[in-house]
Parts: sequence; structure tokens; C-alpha cells
Amino acid sequence: MHIVIIGGGAAGFFCAVNAAALLPDATITILEKSSKWLSKVRVSGGGRCNVTNAIFDIGELVKKYPRGEKELRSPFHRFSPASTIDWFQQRGINLKKEDDGRMFPITDSSETIITCFLNEAEKYGVDILLNTAVDEMELMAGKFNLITNRGVLPADAVVVASGGNTGGKLEDSLIKLGHTFSASVPSLFTFNVPNHPINKLMGVSVPNARVKIVNTKLSELGPLLITHWGFSGPVVLRLSAWGARHLAQCHYCFQFSINWLNEASAEDIYLALSKHKQQHQQKNILFYNFDLPKRLWKYLINECGLEDQLVWQNISKAQLQKLAARICNDTYQANGKTTFKDEFVTCGGINLKEIDFKTMESKLVKGLFFAGEIIDVDGITGGFNFQNAWTTAWIAANSIAIS
Repeated sequence: MHIVIIGGGAAGFFCAVNAAALLPDATITILEKSSKWLSKVRVSGGGRCNVTNAIFDIGELVKKYPRGEKELRSPFHRFSPASTIDWFQQRGINLKKEDDGRMFPITDSSETIITCFLNEAEKYGVDILLNTAVDEMELMAGKFNLITNRGVLPADAVVVASGGNTGGKLEDSLIKLGHTFSASVPSLFTFNVPNHPINKLMGVSVPNARVKIVNTKLSELGPLLITHWGFSGPVVLRLSAWGARHLAQCHYCFQFSINWLNEASAEDIYLALSKHKQQHQQKNILFYNFDLPKRLWKYLINECGLEDQLVWQNISKAQLQKLAARICNDTYQANGKTTFKDEFVTCGGINLKEIDFKTMESKLVKGLFFAGEIIDVDGITGGFNFQNAWTTAWIAANSIAIS
């Protein structure tokens, strides 16, 4: 039996090594169109590899997927984050949990994960062909002929694990076989606010800000980072995932608001400011007791027309109200996006209705399977996209083994 896996990324390798362990007599080949394997694994989590997330309740886990929540419920019951932890542990790799639930190898190095996959591939004799692109996929008498830039490769089963934004001849070939694609658009990206004074605060962060897309229900809460081009951090990346299609339709020109103090209302902030004024009348306005970075506080008061040398006693009620309103509803105009390269993900891919999620096999073409980001499934930042890759790849490998 010859199994060909298209794509040398997380899903491709995981499928290959699991299939090889189950089918020791099979020939398993990974085709990677670029000159590098596991490139996203290498850069994920700043080079530490965010392997999965410590959410073990499946009902809660699937809520982290803007697309694919319903479809992933059953697969996650079969191969969950706990299964991922166990799989790596059996191969001598322990994972650690951080405060936000993200899980990394205890070495804090993605090379640990890459070395594991390469060792498994070598152990089971998996062939890895780099710089090999599939130009066409022919189906003949229940078997496949893969026409590549390096010749024709026959296969009994094919797993497409080519990642998001596949495009090109491979996508054309899948369309010829009857499959349809949802348009691919970026899912994790940062918000550009060009030439805005806030950008001078690059490096400033707040631990828990509420960010909303104006005139929508899209809203997220979490750590926010100011960059030299605008805004980033987990809260922005999560919001970009949930709003991926809407923001693409807006051509990434949209308004968003920030509540720098979590869920505090303008009235709550005004009352707190008034109390602070009464207690510290002779103190300079730069003296404050809110949980905000000093540079951000100075920026906010200056944007409200308040000068640094003012003392609290000389600030009027109207000025306090203006400052309170700014803190809880600071609005910006985004104009474009910037790819967050460590976590780059797209939404879009093979139509979910065309895949049997019990097996990850195509409902249209027997022997054709899908795994990872090629499917129209994507998660927010935090290890959820890798978990989707591990789960769908594991199910595809096991389905091929028993077919």
C-alpha cells in the first residue's frame, strides 16, 4: 500500500508518522512543495511551539473555533488535548502549561517537536520529498496518479494536508474532483493604525482590555499590546479570527474601540476619578491610581486636552467626564492589517459538508483524506490550530489503517 501525504507541515507529519506506526508494511511519502518542513511548527509561539491548550472540556474547547465548532466536537472526543499530551509524553516529551492555558514543551524550543517528528519518520521509514509540488491529481480505477514537478507518483490513498491558502494547481485539481472551497482570507492578524500618535507608545501593554469592532457584535477581552504600527496582542488576534470574513469584506478599514479598564463603565471611572481628585487635590495629574502604564496614562490625559502640570484640584467635572469617556471608549480607525507571522492562519478551505469527520475522508472521492488547515476550520490563537491539525491527522491515519 502506498500512502501519499501532500504537505510537510504539522498535520502532514503527524498523519504520516501515525499511519506508519499502524501500517508497518505500507510505503508512506510526504510531499512538500517548499525546501523546508514543519515551518509553522518552527516559528510558533516565538520559536517555542504552542503545541496545544489545556482546555480539557470538549464543549469549551470547540468554542475556540470561529469555523468548525460543530464539526470538531466528535473528533475531539477521539483525540483531545489530553491525547496530544499523552502522545508526546510517550515519546519522551513533556509539555508544560502556562497561566493562559497555552502548552509548550518544557524545553521551550520548537526544535524539540521537530526532532520528535523527524525521529519518528526515520524510525518508520517515511519518505520525505522536498521541493515537490502536486500539479494534478488523477483518479484511475480507484487509485491515484499524482503528477508532480518531479514525475508521476501512484498512490492508494492520498491525504491533503497542504495548509491554508493552498491555491494553484493543487486546488484546481481538487475542484476538478468535485470539491469546493470557501475563500481563503487571513484569520490571525494585527490592526494597523498608520501615523497615529498612539504608535509612539510601542511596547506598552495592558493585561485586560476590552476591544470591540464598532457597529458589530464582535468583541474580545484580553492582553493588548501597542506596536509601532498599531495594535496587537492576544485580544486583537482573537478578534481578528472571529471577524476574519467581516473585516476582509471591509478591506480592513474599520473602526474599533478600546476600554483600557476591562469592563468598567464611564460612570464607574468618573466616580473613581472624582474620589481620587478629592483625596489628592494638590497632587499632579500624572499621579493616579488606575492600573494603567504611565506612558499610556500621560497619552490619554494629553489627548483629552489636559496638560501635565495640572493638579487634580484644577480639573473640572466636565474634564473628568471627558477623560472617563476616553478611557472606556477610546476609538481608532484601522486601515489595513499586518500578518502576525508566528501565528499566521487563514480561514477558508475545503467545504466542511464535503468531509466525513468520522474518518476525515472525502464524501466525494474514496481514498482521499484531508487534515489540518486545508479544511475550512480555524481556531483563535493559543494552540488551537495545532490541536485541530493533530486531531484531524490522527483520525485520517487511523481511518486509512482500518480501510
